Amino acid sequence: MIEQRIQQQFFESADLLYQAAEQLARPLAMAAQMVVDAITGGNRILCAAQGLAALDADYLAARLAGRFEQERPGLAAWSLAAQARDAAGLDIARLLQAHGHPGDVLVMVEPLREQRDAWANAVAAAHAQEMSIIALTGGTTDEWRGLLQDTDIQIRVSHGREPRVVEAQRVLLHALADAVDLQLLGSDE
Repeated sequence: MIEQRIQQQFFESADLLYQAAEQLARPLAMAAQMVVDAITGGNRILCAAQGLAALDADYLAARLAGRFEQERPGLAAWSLAAQARDAAGLDIARLLQAHGHPGDVLVMVEPLREQRDAWANAVAAAHAQEMSIIALTGGTTDEWRGLLQDTDIQIRVSHGREPRVVEAQRVLLHALADAVDLQLLGSDE
Protein backbone atom coordinates (compact mmCIF):
# COMPACT_ATOMS: atom_id res chain seq x y z
CA MET A 1 0.00 0.00 0.00
CA ILE A 2 2.71 2.50 0.93
CA GLU A 3 4.77 1.68 -2.18
CA GLN A 4 1.75 2.38 -4.38
CA ARG A 5 1.22 5.68 -2.57
CA ILE A 6 4.86 6.62 -3.16
CA GLN A 7 4.64 5.68 -6.83
CA GLN A 8 1.47 7.77 -7.12
CA GLN A 9 3.43 10.82 -5.91
CA PHE A 10 5.90 10.37 -8.77
CA PHE A 11 3.19 9.72 -11.37
CA GLU A 12 1.17 12.77 -10.32
CA SER A 13 4.24 14.99 -10.43
CA ALA A 14 5.32 13.65 -13.82
CA ASP A 15 1.84 14.16 -15.28
CA LEU A 16 1.77 17.75 -14.05
CA LEU A 17 5.24 18.48 -15.42
CA TYR A 18 4.25 17.10 -18.81
CA GLN A 19 1.14 19.31 -18.90
CA ALA A 20 3.09 22.34 -17.66
CA ALA A 21 5.73 21.88 -20.37
CA GLU A 22 3.09 22.31 -23.05
CA GLN A 23 1.18 25.13 -21.35
CA LEU A 24 3.97 27.19 -19.84
CA ALA A 25 6.81 27.10 -22.38
CA ARG A 26 5.63 30.28 -24.13
CA PRO A 27 5.11 32.46 -21.04
CA LEU A 28 8.40 31.16 -19.62
CA ALA A 29 10.23 32.13 -22.82
CA MET A 30 8.66 35.59 -22.57
CA ALA A 31 9.78 35.80 -18.93
CA ALA A 32 13.34 34.87 -19.89
CA GLN A 33 13.34 37.62 -22.51
CA MET A 34 12.07 40.08 -19.89
CA VAL A 35 14.93 39.12 -17.56
CA VAL A 36 17.54 39.38 -20.35
CA ASP A 37 16.18 42.77 -21.46
CA ALA A 38 16.36 44.06 -17.88
CA ILE A 39 19.89 42.75 -17.28
CA THR A 40 21.28 44.00 -20.60
CA GLY A 41 19.56 47.34 -19.98
CA GLY A 42 21.44 47.81 -16.70
CA ASN A 43 18.51 46.87 -14.47
CA ARG A 44 18.12 44.29 -11.73
CA ILE A 45 16.10 41.19 -10.95
CA LEU A 46 14.49 41.21 -7.51
CA CYS A 47 13.16 37.85 -6.34
CA ALA A 48 10.46 37.69 -3.68
CA ALA A 49 8.31 35.15 -1.90
CA GLN A 50 6.86 34.49 1.51
CA GLY A 51 6.85 31.47 3.78
CA LEU A 52 8.62 28.39 2.47
CA ALA A 53 8.49 29.74 -1.08
CA ALA A 54 11.08 32.30 0.06
CA LEU A 55 13.64 29.53 -0.29
CA ASP A 56 12.86 29.37 -4.00
CA ALA A 57 13.25 33.14 -4.33
CA ASP A 58 16.65 32.83 -2.63
CA TYR A 59 17.52 29.94 -4.94
CA LEU A 60 16.67 31.80 -8.16
CA ALA A 61 18.58 34.90 -7.07
CA ALA A 62 21.61 32.74 -6.25
CA ARG A 63 21.42 30.97 -9.63
CA LEU A 64 21.26 34.29 -11.49
CA ALA A 65 23.86 36.14 -9.41
CA GLY A 66 26.15 33.13 -9.32
CA ARG A 67 25.78 30.62 -12.10
CA PHE A 68 23.41 27.99 -13.35
CA GLU A 69 25.19 25.40 -15.50
CA GLN A 70 27.56 27.60 -17.48
CA GLU A 71 30.26 29.93 -16.27
CA ARG A 72 29.34 33.56 -16.81
CA PRO A 73 29.64 36.87 -15.00
CA GLY A 74 27.17 37.28 -12.19
CA LEU A 75 23.88 38.95 -13.01
CA ALA A 76 22.35 41.74 -10.93
CA ALA A 77 19.84 39.65 -8.98
CA TRP A 78 19.03 39.25 -5.33
CA SER A 79 16.38 37.96 -3.02
CA LEU A 80 14.16 40.33 -1.11
CA ALA A 81 12.81 37.31 0.73
CA ALA A 82 16.06 37.03 2.67
CA GLN A 83 15.83 40.67 3.79
CA ALA A 84 12.19 40.25 4.78
CA ARG A 85 13.10 37.24 6.93
CA ASP A 86 16.01 39.00 8.59
CA ALA A 87 14.04 42.11 9.57
CA ALA A 88 10.94 40.98 11.42
CA GLY A 89 7.84 42.69 10.14
CA LEU A 90 9.51 44.12 7.05
CA ASP A 91 7.26 43.35 4.12
CA ILE A 92 8.01 42.92 0.43
CA ALA A 93 6.14 46.12 -0.54
CA ARG A 94 8.37 48.24 1.68
CA LEU A 95 11.48 46.56 0.30
CA LEU A 96 10.30 47.28 -3.24
CA GLN A 97 9.76 50.92 -2.33
CA ALA A 98 13.33 51.05 -1.01
CA HIS A 99 15.12 49.02 -3.69
CA GLY A 100 12.97 48.96 -6.83
CA HIS A 101 13.78 51.16 -9.80
CA PRO A 102 12.08 51.68 -13.16
CA GLY A 103 13.05 48.84 -15.49
CA ASP A 104 13.79 46.35 -12.73
CA VAL A 105 11.95 43.02 -12.78
CA LEU A 106 10.22 41.50 -9.77
CA VAL A 107 10.06 37.70 -9.85
CA MET A 108 7.40 36.56 -7.38
CA VAL A 109 7.05 32.94 -6.30
CA GLU A 110 3.73 32.11 -4.68
CA PRO A 111 2.46 28.52 -4.87
CA LEU A 112 -1.16 29.07 -3.85
CA ARG A 113 -1.56 32.81 -3.08
CA GLU A 114 -2.08 32.50 0.63
CA GLN A 115 -0.85 36.02 1.46
CA ARG A 116 -3.43 37.96 -0.59
CA ASP A 117 -3.13 41.40 1.00
CA ALA A 118 0.66 41.33 1.24
CA TRP A 119 0.97 40.38 -2.44
CA ALA A 120 -1.55 43.02 -3.51
CA ASN A 121 0.60 45.60 -1.72
CA ALA A 122 3.80 44.22 -3.26
CA VAL A 123 2.35 44.27 -6.77
CA ALA A 124 1.13 47.85 -6.28
CA ALA A 125 4.56 48.88 -4.97
CA ALA A 126 6.32 47.28 -7.95
CA HIS A 127 3.99 49.00 -10.39
CA ALA A 128 4.48 52.33 -8.59
CA GLN A 129 8.23 51.88 -9.12
CA GLU A 130 7.61 51.14 -12.83
CA MET A 131 8.85 47.58 -12.47
CA SER A 132 7.76 44.61 -14.55
CA ILE A 133 6.52 41.49 -12.79
CA ILE A 134 6.98 37.80 -13.44
CA ALA A 135 4.57 35.93 -11.17
CA LEU A 136 5.11 32.21 -10.67
CA THR A 137 1.80 31.17 -9.19
CA GLY A 138 -0.30 28.08 -8.67
CA GLY A 139 -3.80 26.96 -7.95
CA THR A 140 -6.88 25.99 -9.85
CA THR A 141 -8.27 29.52 -10.20
CA ASP A 142 -6.61 32.66 -11.50
CA GLU A 143 -6.77 34.99 -8.51
CA TRP A 144 -4.09 37.29 -9.93
CA ARG A 145 -6.11 38.54 -12.89
CA GLY A 146 -7.01 41.90 -11.36
CA LEU A 147 -3.57 42.58 -9.87
CA LEU A 148 -1.22 42.11 -12.80
CA GLN A 149 -0.90 44.44 -15.76
CA ASP A 150 -0.81 43.45 -19.42
CA THR A 151 2.96 43.92 -19.47
CA ASP A 152 3.42 41.51 -16.54
CA ILE A 153 3.83 37.78 -17.07
CA GLN A 154 2.03 35.18 -15.02
CA ILE A 155 3.28 31.60 -15.13
CA ARG A 156 0.58 29.63 -13.31
CA VAL A 157 0.91 25.96 -12.48
CA SER A 158 -2.71 24.89 -12.64
CA HIS A 159 -2.96 22.45 -9.74
CA GLY A 160 -4.56 22.54 -6.32
CA ARG A 161 -1.96 20.61 -4.30
CA GLU A 162 0.87 22.76 -3.01
CA PRO A 163 3.57 20.04 -3.15
CA ARG A 164 2.93 19.49 -6.86
CA VAL A 165 2.91 23.24 -7.57
CA VAL A 166 6.20 23.70 -5.69
CA GLU A 167 7.82 20.82 -7.62
CA ALA A 168 6.75 22.33 -10.93
CA GLN A 169 7.86 25.80 -9.88
CA ARG A 170 11.35 24.50 -9.12
CA VAL A 171 11.54 23.08 -12.66
CA LEU A 172 10.28 26.45 -13.97
CA LEU A 173 13.06 28.24 -12.06
CA HIS A 174 15.65 25.92 -13.62
CA ALA A 175 14.15 26.43 -17.08
CA LEU A 176 14.15 30.21 -16.58
CA ALA A 177 17.80 30.27 -15.51
CA ASP A 178 18.73 28.01 -18.43
CA ALA A 179 16.81 30.18 -20.94
CA VAL A 180 18.51 33.33 -19.62
CA ASP A 181 21.92 31.70 -19.97
CA LEU A 182 21.07 30.49 -23.47
CA GLN A 183 20.13 33.99 -24.58
CA LEU A 184 23.17 35.59 -22.97
CA LEU A 185 25.80 32.93 -23.75
CA GLY A 186 24.43 30.69 -26.47
CA SER A 187 24.39 26.93 -26.21
CA ASP A 188 27.18 25.08 -24.43
CA GLU A 189 26.61 21.96 -26.53
